[in-house]
Amino acid sequence: MSIRQKYTVLVPFPTGGGHWSSVGQQLELLDVEASALRAAGRLELTSVLETRQQAEPATPSTAAKKAAAKKAE
Repeated sequence: MSIRQKYTVLVPFPTGGGHWSSVGQQLELLDVEASALRAAGRLELTSVLETRQQAEPATPSTAAKKAAAKKAE
């Protein structure tokens, strides 16, 4: 029996029948179905994305820092 895993869409792609996926959409796919899309950078395992987000410290962007500095002046 094949196990499906949950993937998150990073870049939209056609899903068939004229329909397209959307960014952030979560899909349950077989490894065979997801392998080419992962290689193309169109989706990633949801668990991997969650781990990356937890590992990255939440820091304000450069643009946000500049805007805050300008507002403080």
